[in-house]
Amino acid sequence: MIFEPAPLKDAWIIKQKPIGDERGYFARAFCEKEFAAHGIPTGFVQVNTSFSKDAGTLRGLHWQIDPAPEPKFMRCTRGAIYDIMVDMRPDSPTYLQHFGIELTPENQTMVYVPAFFAHGFLTLEPDSQSLYMVGGYYTPECERGIRYNDPKLGIELPIEPTTVSEKDLSWPLL
Repeated sequence: MIFEPAPLKDAWIIKQKPIGDERGYFARAFCEKEFAAHGIPTGFVQVNTSFSKDAGTLRGLHWQIDPAPEPKFMRCTRGAIYDIMVDMRPDSPTYLQHFGIELTPENQTMVYVPAFFAHGFLTLEPDSQSLYMVGGYYTPECERGIRYNDPKLGIELPIEPTTVSEKDLSWPLL
């Protein structure tokens, strides 16, 4: 696995290193030892999957506050997504800065989204699916969100969202 620091403090871009032969390839998708060597917490408590039938489906941007933060380790298993994260930690040098990256099965790129980061993604292809490990349980009273199109953030997306839930459209502006 190849670990590259993302532009936001404590966030990571992680790439698989496939070993191939005539049968296909093998690649490690997660290794607790390698995460620990890079100072990345690995207390994941559940694995989620998300499927979106249409391109242009936007999910997010959400995070959870104490006592139930939710760090995430995210990958795309089918189709393509544009993954977005925003540092919501007021004491961080990258507070309110955002970062986006395309994740596909072909590019074998994954991201580690730290606790207290708003997170979401936009599907770039129909029938896109993601798989992500989460370091906390969903706790509705700790959930927070911001709008993906908040002018204060200035997030530029590769395509215009066509499907966004009412909940995600109703988050407050900063």
